[in-house]
Amino acid sequence: MKYLLSICFIVLSLNLEAQVQTPQPSPSVTLNQVVGLTNFEVKYSSPSMRDRKIFGDLVPYDKLWRTGANKNTTINFDDDIIFGDNEVMKGEYAIFTIPKENKWTVYLYKNTENWGTPEKWNESQIAAEVDVETNMVEPAFESFNISFGHFTKNSAHLMITWENTSAHILVEVPTDKKVMKSIEMTMSNPSANDMYRAAVYFLETDRDINQAKMWIDKAMSMQKTEPFWMLRQQSLIYAKAGEKQKAIEIAQRSLEAAKEANNADYVKMNKESLKEWGAY
Repeated sequence: MKYLLSICFIVLSLNLEAQVQTPQPSPSVTLNQVVGLTNFEVKYSSPSMRDRKIFGDLVPYDKLWRTGANKNTTINFDDDIIFGDNEVMKGEYAIFTIPKENKWTVYLYKNTENWGTPEKWNESQIAAEVDVETNMVEPAFESFNISFGHFTKNSAHLMITWENTSAHILVEVPTDKKVMKSIEMTMSNPSANDMYRAAVYFLETDRDINQAKMWIDKAMSMQKTEPFWMLRQQSLIYAKAGEKQKAIEIAQRSLEAAKEANNADYVKMNKESLKEWGAY
């Protein structure tokens, strides 16, 4: 009897543990992306066309769409941003859309716990609303896709693409504010790399070029050798400050160091700058 009970227990345990596993028709996707200094996470399910017409058919025009499949798509970011032309506080939001033939309305919605679209749409839950014209893409995207592109230091486009349609929403992030705060906090006791990075940032953002010169010169004085990439930026800073002869001298040192390191890119860039500044 005990033997029979043991056999029954084993069979029952196997039945409880055994499960048929099949792939999801709309796989879950988690996208992590840094824009400037701001972290984004997008979670969505990605359905495929499977020989179906999508927009205007499977996804009707002029109706609210979950922007993917299964649970509503979400986006999370750790800084306050500008989404389209809407200021949005950091946090997690659902992405809903109303597709039209040549234009979409894109929403960030505060309630993220919806399977599909909300049973009752609540205007007070809208954190952002953006109208964007859509782009035609070829070849068609078989699977629904969300990505980021068109990056700058301060922005990117959130790109929602499926079939032959792509909607791009401008997302602006507070990179400059965060960089300037970090420079302010670090310059009481900076390393050579801190001063180098601050100098390059001042160069690239058209700030006080004389301050950039002071930082880059101090950073270079702390080096045992002269890295060609640092010399390159130092030459650009001096050129922007109007000191072309000094810029040429530094660029020539960068050129020789780049040749020694077999770095063809920096050799090319230095030669182009030297020609532009009248060295030859």
